[in-house]
Amino acid sequence: MNNNRSGRGKNRRSSEVKAGAANAGAGKASGGRLQGKDHRAGKTGNKQTGAAARTGMQPQGEASFSAGYGQAGGSSRRSEIGRGEAAGSSRNSEKNGSRASSRSRVKNNERGSGRHQQASRDIAAELGLPVAKNEETVIEIIGMNHDGEGVGRAEGYTLFVAGALPGEKVRVKVLKTKKQYGYAKLLEIITASKDRVAAPCPIYDQCGGCQLQHMSYEGQLEWKRQIVVDNLTRIGKLNVAEVLSHPQVDNSSANMEDTHSAGDKPVYEGIQVHKTLGMQEPWRYRNKAQVPMGEIDGGLIGGFYAKGSHRIVDMERCMIQHEHNDEVVEQVKQIGRSVGIRAYNEETGKGLLRHVVVKKAFRTGEIMLVLVTNGDSIPHVEAWIDGIREQIPQVTSICQNVNTKKTNVIFGDVTRVLWGSEVIYDYIGDIKFAISARSFYQVNPVQTEVLYGKTVEYAELTGKETVIDAYCGIGTISLFLAQHAEHVYGVEIVKEAIDDAKKNADLNEITNATFEAGPSEDVIPQWKEQGITPDVIVVDPPRKGCDPRLLDTILEMRPERVVYVSCNPSTLARDLRVLEDGGFKTVEVTPVDMFPHTVHVESVALLVRNGTA
Repeated sequence: MNNNRSGRGKNRRSSEVKAGAANAGAGKASGGRLQGKDHRAGKTGNKQTGAAARTGMQPQGEASFSAGYGQAGGSSRRSEIGRGEAAGSSRNSEKNGSRASSRSRVKNNERGSGRHQQASRDIAAELGLPVAKNEETVIEIIGMNHDGEGVGRAEGYTLFVAGALPGEKVRVKVLKTKKQYGYAKLLEIITASKDRVAAPCPIYDQCGGCQLQHMSYEGQLEWKRQIVVDNLTRIGKLNVAEVLSHPQVDNSSANMEDTHSAGDKPVYEGIQVHKTLGMQEPWRYRNKAQVPMGEIDGGLIGGFYAKGSHRIVDMERCMIQHEHNDEVVEQVKQIGRSVGIRAYNEETGKGLLRHVVVKKAFRTGEIMLVLVTNGDSIPHVEAWIDGIREQIPQVTSICQNVNTKKTNVIFGDVTRVLWGSEVIYDYIGDIKFAISARSFYQVNPVQTEVLYGKTVEYAELTGKETVIDAYCGIGTISLFLAQHAEHVYGVEIVKEAIDDAKKNADLNEITNATFEAGPSEDVIPQWKEQGITPDVIVVDPPRKGCDPRLLDTILEMRPERVVYVSCNPSTLARDLRVLEDGGFKTVEVTPVDMFPHTVHVESVALLVRNGTA
């Protein structure tokens, strides 16, 4: 997955975009080997371009008529000569016969294609659709869905187009039709959006890790705010205060306050959804790389999965990974090739190296390398250690994790230190964290500090409050809150995370934080029975949102304030509706861009108990 980029692309002119239509206007792929079922003879068919790659389509390559049949005559001739057939005149007759055979195939293929196209038109007519599969049409893109696909209309019929941006006029080919909507491939951009830029990643069109590199960063931030607004109004049926049509986007991590331009009307009623808090430099922000390994021609490759598949796109650099992570992964691949290490094959269960995991501490500079293996023994282990230490001296920990299960879960149960320390250390704000091979840690430390700062701001702590932190993980938010509260109670279902939370509290000499392992919906009612009465409850649930029983408990405990940290706008909207119906008022929501150039949206919401605002 290429998630990082070292610079921002400039807006393309319309003529440039048209010339690059084969690449879906999202930047050309310059290399990037693919590993998987679609890798057949040689390199033919290994490149995916443009919208086809981002919609998960298979490369056309040898599967296409021109690539498949265009070489049939040559193959036939070599086959015949290999069986001892005479050359000369027989060779010429073979050529003529091969050409005639090829022409016959072309005609048959055209007739078959015509029949299929007519069948598609018949189906479309029967369903009353204005377009049929494989038809080309010109549409205008009026919006983007939550997957980052452009949304257009063909005579009122909705088409989703990967790689298209709002405001663009595009020519597309219909790929799939359903009764209410369909999917289309971007063929040509007739009129380009002001937000269209050239993607700096060389394999953006192949890798499934990023979805928005072809969109300006300012445009991404505005779109993410709109996604939050749309979910609050559509799913939560909530009243959002006036939506700014062209807000001034704030790219400064330090600027935590929302401001309005002089032309904006004052907002007095409804939920205020602030501008998305973005990054000053939205590239190379990830501190962790989890790279699946594969093989091409017997040599190790490592990269990320193409969209919608387990086909590995080999990569040398990822524009959203820290540079040192790329360097470590490349060094591992080189060492593995030199000593003949085989990659794990998830179909056969054979092979040794499954994943390479690299963790980089931004503040301390320390790096941890974890080799995830399909077995206990690593051949030539000293070569791995010496090679890594010599080439990347910032590495302070080299570990092995053993996972022999036939599963797509990355880590197994056993981790051992091959060299160096069992942890690396990093800071968020002035809180120090110990990071082990398997412990969770936010992947964007710069924006994590912004996210937690907004959480503390919304909590409005004076030092006298009791706070409950549900879904507390390794205690990152809890320890931030503990600096401003009388006592913080954190709960998390993963026991190992709670163990790390306790260690991190000790590491920072924080004594006013209590951590307990278990489901939040079970543990917090027990605390209620024990007489623990929170003034503030902070929730940071997974994508599925809060358990209904936890929401019921919050309504029963009736804290003055609830701060909801969300990684999914749709479940945020659903849960806010429940809390509003139970006696709380949503005051404001701030989106925070934790994952630039992807469609993921994080946000922080403040609710107050009715009668306390």
